[in-house]
Amino acid sequence: MSHLQVVAGAGPVGWTVAEKLAAQGHRVRVLTRSGSGPEDPGIERLRVDATDPEAVAAALVDEDGLPTDAVYMCVHGSAYHADVWARELPVAERVVLDAAANLSEKTVVVFPESLYSYSEPDRVMTEDSPREADTGKRGVRRQLLAARAAHRAPTVSVVASDFFGPRARSAMAGERMVPTVLAGRKVRVLGSADLPHSFTYVPDLAAAMIAAAGEPAVWNTVIHAPTGQAVTQREIATAFARAAGLPAPAVGTIPSWLLRAGGVVNRDMKELAEMLYQFTAPFVMDSTRTEQVLGLSPTPLDEAAAATVAWWRARG
Repeated sequence: MSHLQVVAGAGPVGWTVAEKLAAQGHRVRVLTRSGSGPEDPGIERLRVDATDPEAVAAALVDEDGLPTDAVYMCVHGSAYHADVWARELPVAERVVLDAAANLSEKTVVVFPESLYSYSEPDRVMTEDSPREADTGKRGVRRQLLAARAAHRAPTVSVVASDFFGPRARSAMAGERMVPTVLAGRKVRVLGSADLPHSFTYVPDLAAAMIAAAGEPAVWNTVIHAPTGQAVTQREIATAFARAAGLPAPAVGTIPSWLLRAGGVVNRDMKELAEMLYQFTAPFVMDSTRTEQVLGLSPTPLDEAAAATVAWWRARG
């Protein structure tokens, strides 16, 4: 059996990381405020607030006093708002980083990360692309990356594009799309339905995070999760329909002006409008380097779509 692995957070990424680690035979400890997480004999679920230094430090040590090999920091903000992220995330990340660094110089902290910090998203984004975004949620992500790079704890930030897959509810290719496809209704998407857009399958992100934790050569870097060839929003909706044995869905768009106008009076629409640039022009990431270094490949779209549809159908 491998040494203790700690996962902070039980959203779609943290949950999937924990399940994969347990399936590999690791001892896994999941930390959440509520004590939630996968029910598995190899997974211990603890009620721990990621902003509590003493509780976090205690959770990173096993019964024999040995520190964890890796912490997968999958805690996210309590709301999709820039000010909430700026208030909550730096504190939680600093607590986890400090706890890891105080335990061992070999305890790596692995983060899922987004493409938000990239300042030239109109070009194909690689690990070498500039990350200089400085406003709103995009600026918060850049600041978090800078704080990780400056910390003495070893870190890896694994960048993914828009999620899809089991448990990826709050995503453009999640609850906004899959249940609609399964119901045979018209899908409405942001921006354009026919521009190339990268989508990352959550299990591929989780696999890359686990592999990165065990590969010191990628520590203290930013890498890209294995992500398949960019497809359009129409194409991924059609892939879900094909997996479900249904006809290709009708796909329409939500006018960008309507979203921006709504943002004047509705905060959630304003926060969503900030990210419209991802859907009004090609938004493409390249993961070739990570795939070569870690020996991983993205799951084929049809296979990933089938697993996604199966998960949604199981929820009724």
